[in-house]
Amino acid sequence: MGLHLVLLLVSYTFLTLGADGIIDLILQDFNCVDIYKQPAFQHPMLKHHKIPEHFISNESQKNKLNDQSCPKGTVAILRQIDGTDSIHLDTLEFPGQHFATIETVLDGSIYRGAEAYISLHNLTLQNNQYSKVQIWLENGPRDQLNSIQVGSAVHPRLYGDSLTRFTVYWTADGYKKTGCYNTKCPGFILVTRDSWLGSSFDRSSIYGGKEIIGYQPKIFQDGFSGHWVLKVFDQLIGYWPKELFTHLNEGASLIRYGGNTFTSPNGISPPMGNGHFPTIDSHKSSQFFHVKVKNWKYQNVDIEDKKARQYSDSYQCYRLSYWGYVKSSGVSFSFGGPGGNCGT
Repeated sequence: MGLHLVLLLVSYTFLTLGADGIIDLILQDFNCVDIYKQPAFQHPMLKHHKIPEHFISNESQKNKLNDQSCPKGTVAILRQIDGTDSIHLDTLEFPGQHFATIETVLDGSIYRGAEAYISLHNLTLQNNQYSKVQIWLENGPRDQLNSIQVGSAVHPRLYGDSLTRFTVYWTADGYKKTGCYNTKCPGFILVTRDSWLGSSFDRSSIYGGKEIIGYQPKIFQDGFSGHWVLKVFDQLIGYWPKELFTHLNEGASLIRYGGNTFTSPNGISPPMGNGHFPTIDSHKSSQFFHVKVKNWKYQNVDIEDKKARQYSDSYQCYRLSYWGYVKSSGVSFSFGGPGGNCGT
């Protein structure tokens, strides 16, 4: 099972979803909720929203029902953990934020989606820190920013533990009053019966190990409805309705890929990626492979070197190495670092 690739003459395997999966589907942490009674439909703009038929039929055509999936007509909602918070501090200007990313240049191009294979790693964090690896899709001026974010996060304040979990986020006004993680507020509409949002990954890459464990998120604007759709590999997870957004309805003007951390009150920033600086050895680095965008014609294309800007704001703590295009692995880059006293 798996997709076999070669990068820099090193063989590795990217595990795909299968019988054992890469997601730890444990429904004891979730409630199965009627699909039309999930939190999204409490949003004033979505009270009369109807899920497009082609989204429903996509999910109902699954080959088999996983024993740990919710019944037909319901979706899996992660239970709220007492004492956790949905605080989001992902703005570039917020003190304590650090980034190691590549992003598209702002040249007027419009994108209809993004995807990549992302390696998975386990980290241990303090309660007030977080460490994320994700894809951002954004449009609009800073005070009206529309942003969709998808990836993995170690976020003790959000989840109450230090597990690596599949995590999404959105905002429609630059983080002021709208948006949240997963389904913590009305917005994102789940379609799958599997427990994805907030689930922990049951496998991860081991530093220097033989396998690179990862997953492939795909976020794109549906050409029929205008909604922003989320898939992992080819499984439809759900979507952000176009009613949530203003600027993103016209497409994304910026795509970003990479890591983001937030420091603890004592000023110590957590590790990013796999906790090590990137190297040419893909088995010892946190990686993005097959980095693609969906262009204005809705075509999936490799991100171009001339349109990829590298950004890393704390060289002593986090670094990024951009490898460009290799036939077997597409456009790829490595990133990460140990964290520490990284400044603000």
